[in-house]
Amino acid sequence: MIYAFDTYYFNDYANTICIAFEDWISEIESEIFSEKIPITSEYESGAFYKRELPCIVSLLNKIVLKQGDIIIVDGYVTLDDEGKIGLGGYLYEALNEKIPVIGIAKNEFNTSDSQRREIYRGESKTPLFLTAKGADVDEIKPKIERMHGNFRIPTLLKKLDQLTRI
Repeated sequence: MIYAFDTYYFNDYANTICIAFEDWISEIESEIFSEKIPITSEYESGAFYKRELPCIVSLLNKIVLKQGDIIIVDGYVTLDDEGKIGLGGYLYEALNEKIPVIGIAKNEFNTSDSQRREIYRGESKTPLFLTAKGADVDEIKPKIERMHGNFRIPTLLKKLDQLTRI
């Protein structure tokens, strides 16, 4: 199963959604998980993970992960070649490095990262940025390219983003 997570912040709570789907080319989700929790910390520049990681980990407590499952986060897993990690890297560590974590970011991070891949989908001239831990980015890249949808953002990831804002 593939589990994609995203969180949206309202004034006093965070709305975290997880869309589960069976295959990279799935058109519809198998299940949707959601949780609203109080915001535990303010946004801290350069430490986004401190705000979002607790939200994802809390929602993960409702999900039974199995061998072979994959997690997608909206953001970065790795940030540079020196070993700096983003939200997905911290999640990978929180999962004892047992479940692959894929990061799909919409905005470029301006450091050199030999494990970051650009993905162009549909007619878009603007890439998505792929990073990962526990999986080979070169094996994941074509899977992201083939995800359902004709536009830059795959259908299920677009739905995920929309559901967080409700």
